Amino acid sequence: MPKARFVKKNMPDIIFLPEKKTVRVALGASIAEAARTAGVVIETPCGGALICGKCKVKIDASDLPRVDTCGAHMLSDAERAEGCVLACASTVRGDIRVTVPDGAGATGETQTVKSGVSFDTGIDPEIYKAYIKERDETCVRAASGATLGTESGDTGGCLYGCVVDIGTTTLAAELTDMKTGAAAATVTSVNPQTAYGQDVLSRILFASDPQGLDTLRASVLREINAMLARLCGETGISAEHVYEIVLSGNTAMLHIAMGIDPSSLGRVPFSFRLKGGESFNAKESGFDISDFGLVYLPPLISAYVGADICSGIMAARLHRLNGRSLFLDIGTNGEMLIADNGKLCAASTAAGPAFEGMNIKFGSRAVKGAIEYFKIEDTDDFTVRAIGGAAPSSICGSGLMDIVGELVVNGVIDESGRFESAESLPRGLAARMIEADGKPAFSLAQDVYLTQQDVRQVQLAKGALRAGVETLLAVAGAGADELDRVLIAGSFGYHLRAESMINIGLLPASFAGKIEFLGNTSQSGGRAFLMNRAYRDEIAAAVPAVEVVELANRADFNDLFIDCLSF
Repeated sequence: MPKARFVKKNMPDIIFLPEKKTVRVALGASIAEAARTAGVVIETPCGGALICGKCKVKIDASDLPRVDTCGAHMLSDAERAEGCVLACASTVRGDIRVTVPDGAGATGETQTVKSGVSFDTGIDPEIYKAYIKERDETCVRAASGATLGTESGDTGGCLYGCVVDIGTTTLAAELTDMKTGAAAATVTSVNPQTAYGQDVLSRILFASDPQGLDTLRASVLREINAMLARLCGETGISAEHVYEIVLSGNTAMLHIAMGIDPSSLGRVPFSFRLKGGESFNAKESGFDISDFGLVYLPPLISAYVGADICSGIMAARLHRLNGRSLFLDIGTNGEMLIADNGKLCAASTAAGPAFEGMNIKFGSRAVKGAIEYFKIEDTDDFTVRAIGGAAPSSICGSGLMDIVGELVVNGVIDESGRFESAESLPRGLAARMIEADGKPAFSLAQDVYLTQQDVRQVQLAKGALRAGVETLLAVAGAGADELDRVLIAGSFGYHLRAESMINIGLLPASFAGKIEFLGNTSQSGGRAFLMNRAYRDEIAAAVPAVEVVELANRADFNDLFIDCLSF
């Protein structure tokens, strides 16, 4: 009797544990791709570039022969012995079981600033209602006078709008009564696109393929609609009575949300197809609000200075401020602007991945257990505080900046960014110097430490931001000591300490005493556009006069960036 032949499966089955989700994928698909198909969240912050090592999953020992792996150098010996692999770099050639550990997905609630500085906008929204008594119906109209639709009965008391800040890492949505200006409720969430890459360039690359664009757009629309449902559920307001959404975010995020190919943003001359300053039909755009609803996008300034900065200009009234002001929105991107008595000059630089936890050994977003504050009181007395009062298990961006700043000031890290030898340090500091994977590291808490590579990542991030600031100052013809105020915007920026930013050299020492934290101005500026259409005209008039400095095109920027790496 002939022996049965082994038949190679072209469509292996992948079982994801502990959720027990099964998906059938093509032979050679990565575990990360299989997870996306199955609806299992495994974050791949570096987009598969094999530089972050954050997408670890476990494979049963008996299944390992059916997995082709890459990136083993990013795993410890203990992790490899346990069957850990990187989901983005491991492909399947047979049926396997994959265990997704806590922390591989977007787990835990992120500590996020929901709004920012604002002003009295007055009330004159784009959409209003008129009750026609003889017909017992309410007309929903645009400011132009055009009728968007009609509703039975008198619904004039129900007129709501929503501002959604689409950040690269986080989302924030606020539901507002457009008749009174009162905020009804606010919710935040992790941007689900982080599963496909944590920085803007990774998203642009992923969305340059039509299927990738559809995937990213569907994921963010699904989450925004879920947030809208939460807002309506919490307040008892019907989604049918939400008539406008203001979308505020960077240029790439808005292209993706509106289903517009962002690929031109990733190559010279960095052109952008979506201009902003216009409205779209909400239903056709995929948003679950009134059938008559609209979506408004503030103007986009450039490929990397987006609607979020327009919202920031409005929230801080930068185009109306006297004196010289530096506005710095620190997030996954670093967008900055100098306002010189109303004259605006803007730039953007890639700076955020380290501050969002990418490429940091124990880096994470601002979730429970993440170190958010670190202070060396003296060489034997340390204060370490984690979010939620939990035992430290990771490091978020504000904590990372505190840690590096304190180590620089106390001589643990030298000017070049290298750790000093334990022998040259006071006893308390020396006791915290350890060796990890054969290299020096600084212990922060049990099983949490800062590596030499982490310090290098902070240098790169702060160097890019500082070089951008110095370039803008030069273009504006202003010395650092001539600024009247330094305005720090963004959810991440709100949690920073001015002292730490100066300690690491992110900002010049002359900025001390001038730094103000504004919070999420993308959200609060968007609220001004929602509540009063006059500010839409005002920002539309201001944007053409903004001078955009393309840092990548400046011959001196690379040399300046290198100079700014030093502590």
